[in-house]
Amino acid sequence: MTLRGKSRRSLRHATVGLAFTTALLMCAPKVHGATEQPLTSISAIHALSNAQASHQVPVSFEATVIYYRGYERTLFVQDGDLAIYVQPLVQVQLTAGDRVLIKGTTHDSFRPFVSASSITVVGHPGVPTAKPATFDQLIRAEFDCRLVTVRATVRSIDLVQSSDRPSLSLQLRSEGGPIEAVIDSNSVDSLRNTLDAEVEFTGAVSGRFDGKMQETGIQLHANSVSAIKVIKPASRGPWDLPLTPMDEVLARYHVHNTTQRVRVHGTITYSQPGSAVVLQDGTKSLWIMTSSIAPLRVGDQAEATGFPDVHDGFLALTDGEVIDRQISTPVAARPVTWSELATSHHLFDLVSTEAQVVAENRNAAQDEYVLSAGGNLFSAIYRLPASRTLQPALLMKHVALGSKVRVVGICIMGASNPFNTQVPFDILMRTTDDIVAIGAPSWVSVHNLVRVVAVLLVIVIIVGIWGWILRIKVRHQTVTITAHAEVEAKHERHNTQLEMKRSRILEDINSSRPMPELIDAITEMVAFSLNCPFCWCEMPDGARLGNAPANTKGLRSMRLDIPARAGGSLGTLFAATESGEPRPQDETAALESGVRLATLAIETRKLYKDLVYRSEFDLLTDIHNRFSLDRYLEQMIEKAKIEGSIFGLVYVDLDEFKQVNDFYGHHVGDLYLQEVSMRMKRQLRSGDMLARLGGDEFAALVPVVRSRAAIEEIAQRLERCFDAPFAVEGYVLRGGASVGVALYPEDGTSPDSLLSAADAGMYVAKHTKRHGSEMPDRLPKSLFKPEEQGR
Repeated sequence: MTLRGKSRRSLRHATVGLAFTTALLMCAPKVHGATEQPLTSISAIHALSNAQASHQVPVSFEATVIYYRGYERTLFVQDGDLAIYVQPLVQVQLTAGDRVLIKGTTHDSFRPFVSASSITVVGHPGVPTAKPATFDQLIRAEFDCRLVTVRATVRSIDLVQSSDRPSLSLQLRSEGGPIEAVIDSNSVDSLRNTLDAEVEFTGAVSGRFDGKMQETGIQLHANSVSAIKVIKPASRGPWDLPLTPMDEVLARYHVHNTTQRVRVHGTITYSQPGSAVVLQDGTKSLWIMTSSIAPLRVGDQAEATGFPDVHDGFLALTDGEVIDRQISTPVAARPVTWSELATSHHLFDLVSTEAQVVAENRNAAQDEYVLSAGGNLFSAIYRLPASRTLQPALLMKHVALGSKVRVVGICIMGASNPFNTQVPFDILMRTTDDIVAIGAPSWVSVHNLVRVVAVLLVIVIIVGIWGWILRIKVRHQTVTITAHAEVEAKHERHNTQLEMKRSRILEDINSSRPMPELIDAITEMVAFSLNCPFCWCEMPDGARLGNAPANTKGLRSMRLDIPARAGGSLGTLFAATESGEPRPQDETAALESGVRLATLAIETRKLYKDLVYRSEFDLLTDIHNRFSLDRYLEQMIEKAKIEGSIFGLVYVDLDEFKQVNDFYGHHVGDLYLQEVSMRMKRQLRSGDMLARLGGDEFAALVPVVRSRAAIEEIAQRLERCFDAPFAVEGYVLRGGASVGVALYPEDGTSPDSLLSAADAGMYVAKHTKRHGSEMPDRLPKSLFKPEEQGR
């Protein structure tokens, strides 16, 4: 489980953290060469260690979206039995079940995750089947990031906020432990009847973590309330239960806990007899709850056993037993600043920091020093030893207010959410010697303040005299400053207008505005930028677009070719001004800006025309394709409904086309299809439409027809056009076709019904041929090379 496994509160406050992380990722230097091959599967990414993933290894892989929260850019994808968390760097529209191509780099966290610079939808196969999972499997991260289904009982349903958006938080009780489920919905009323019900919840698996990325719980994510399915309703509604007196509520308490005991090792960095012990091992620290008052020495190595648990969102051992090994290996306190402590990365660590004392206070259980570091307040706390006697406690160690101190102790956090930008914290001292004054209080006093006021009065008088002299100088400079400001304002207005023109052109490139008008707008922008009267563009076909002079004599002209990205020239951009006019400083930049816009406009329009053609025409036969036929057929139906007219549809299927491919290869088959298309097209009128549906199937749409006999006559012409042989690559092929017709509205009133009717007619004709006059060996005798015919 990686950073994606943040807790409910982390999702709720992730907007600021996500923006900061995204900025770091986009600004991070590239450490890999351009030739490094990207990882192409989730399994290859999972094989990386965190150290390897931190090198930002490039990736490019396909997977299926199982959960996406767009406003927080939280994305889980799965491919087969493997899944991973992805953090998009750009906003993208995705839905569960989308098949996407993800490109980006790896990063380290609890486990490696991917920061995606590009996400492209390549299909929609649907959401993969969820895997049944237990709490034990989830807490061991066996189904990290995958889509799973868990069976549990609903304990609570709460409407919460995440990044200022409402969502539902469900606390589930499963066999093994609690699970939190988060649904991106505010429909809390629709789930009220699921309280205490046994349900199945399907969602993407993540985890909850503390500031050291230590797992503290399990979380499931889903986009809608359909993720929850009631298996067994509650036997009784929660609001139908009898009232229980407040002092008797514990009588209903019952827990069956089978958590296994664990043993840990580390150095004692804090000990509060009868309450808690903290062990630290390297960068890891653990809070151990114990009732033992046995003496433990801070700095000794120790071992502890207990039961893992989470208290207030923090990892801890409960019912702890600690053995002091009497081996002294003190841990050096790590010097840190306030901002480092507020990141929650030093939870329960032994730290040292410097601050200024602003207040001190003693209560019945502890001494508290309120400290300030850079204007940020926190407390250093010394918890008084438990005493069963009536003897007064030792006096609180006095530290002069305003003193600079160095304090050593355990960092304890006020909130368990490590993804907030700043988390409140305190320093828990072991002894009163952990706070030491290292700087005297400020010299500020009443006597010193009087001296300061006197000095300030003298300064005020001097400043007054200096101000009177300065005022005279300012009057002389006002005229100069005003003139300069007018020039700057004019320049700023010019730049603003130029940027507006450029933005409008960029918008129009993706619109339906004609190309000549776009080129005119670009030349107008360049002319405005250079403040020149003439600017035009000469296209490869000789056309001139823009404001071109009738005669260039006496003009100083500038030109720059418009290059194509694939090489070659798309035209030439010209600008002309009077010969005596000074040359602008940004002349080349203005022309280059215009050239870039012209290149973008021309190539974008070319690409658009090519895509439109490819979407409507069959590239092999150069006739309409199935998509184009469907569109025209729908238009004809709408038109016929309005006008009360009729039209016909002919369905054509080539006979024995598979054997052409089998005998002579697909190349000859392709050429045969091209010849067939040309021959059938000649049998149709100019207003008729011929389309290839796929393979060896064709259809002809006849918009103007008077009767069924007329459409059948056209079908016969199409069938008879196969009577003459086809000459293809030195072969003579005698082909044939089976046809069927449909008439609107007699045979159908929808595209599918018309195609089905014509297709049925075609199959009747084909069946008649097969059981009629056609011989079984017709194809081998009718397909031959010319030179073989006379043998």
